[in-house]
Amino acid sequence: MNQHSSTFSGSLPLDTFDETSRANFAACYPETPHKLVHRLGQHPLMQLDALATLAETLPDPSVEYNRAALPLGLNGEKAPANGMGIGETIRNIASTGSWAALKNIEQSPAYADLLMELLEEIRPTIEARTGAMLKPQGFVFVTSPDGVTPYHFDPEHNILLQIMGSKQMTMFPGGDTRFAPDETHESYHTGGPRDLFWRDDMRPHGKVWSLSPSEALYVPVMSPHFVQNGPAPSVSLSITWRSQWSFAEADARAFNSVLRNLGLKPRAPGRWPATNRAKAFAWRLVRRIRG
Repeated sequence: MNQHSSTFSGSLPLDTFDETSRANFAACYPETPHKLVHRLGQHPLMQLDALATLAETLPDPSVEYNRAALPLGLNGEKAPANGMGIGETIRNIASTGSWAALKNIEQSPAYADLLMELLEEIRPTIEARTGAMLKPQGFVFVTSPDGVTPYHFDPEHNILLQIMGSKQMTMFPGGDTRFAPDETHESYHTGGPRDLFWRDDMRPHGKVWSLSPSEALYVPVMSPHFVQNGPAPSVSLSITWRSQWSFAEADARAFNSVLRNLGLKPRAPGRWPATNRAKAFAWRLVRRIRG
């Protein structure tokens, strides 16, 4: 049982993920999406006013917000600004028609404590499967009714905890070139955007995961997805981490971009438990030479 408690007012309930959820996570990690149950909904750090205050203290690169009435895929376009400040956006999220992301919330000591306490509950499973838990990070998403988070992928192992409101995530298999071409992976891992190009004919191939308060969803590394918010304002918390495998896969993708620029057609890196060590080492050497 987790023996840590939050340093913020009140304490994080012991075993935020119940025994069944932890067992399900152990059976499915790292490649199979699955739902969990959590007990974080009433935590004071996850309430709108606390999140607005956090957003106002984070550096500008750690705060992203825009209008929430978006298509499923931006397809190279930029989401339009909402014309207001981040504090107002969050405090009035029911009526601002907005989407906001607070990145690297662990920059705040209180939120860092919360993130690490949640991850400690599942650390044994993580480290037994994919080795050391690296680069733990937390992200909060605050969304107006019916808002959309367009089609994209993320490089982290991720558990998305639904705190307030409801949403549906439509997820596609990681590593499947029908949904994210190899060239897109390579571009992302050499500095390109994480947004993906959307086609309506892909939609029937995605699996829809519905999330209500107290439910969470494990999202495997680089699994393409889009999110549609329900009819009420939503707050979600992503707790994320990296592994030696995820870094090696990313570096192998980057090295493939070098090979592709030479006119070759490189084979895509293998999904877990493939190690991808040779190409990862080659990319790290190239990066060192480039300075």
